[in-house]
Amino acid sequence: MSAKNVDRHNRFRNITVGFRVSPEEQAELNRAVALSGLSKQEYCYRRCMERDVVVQGNPRVYKALKNQMADMLAELQRIEAGNNVSDDLLNIIELIAVTMDGMKGDVANDE
Repeated sequence: MSAKNVDRHNRFRNITVGFRVSPEEQAELNRAVALSGLSKQEYCYRRCMERDVVVQGNPRVYKALKNQMADMLAELQRIEAGNNVSDDLLNIIELIAVTMDGMKGDVANDE
């Protein structure tokens, strides 16, 4: 038998909540989860409960940022004059900017 799934306040989590998303929404959610460094369960829980998602810099977050920046660069290079920038790309850029800004604040606080 597996161990009980409890949160940091020792509350037993035994209720399952699920919802359907489109493939595009799934990709956007997966990007946000990767950039947060949290598990998908914890990320969705915090967002649904309107709690802050605090990114803790770690190798997984840095790798996700690097991959997203590379994807973003490829997409921007594909766009000729900048007239065809999709809303998805702008959302990714905003999410990366917020993540990087938060990490910059963590570095300043650590010094």
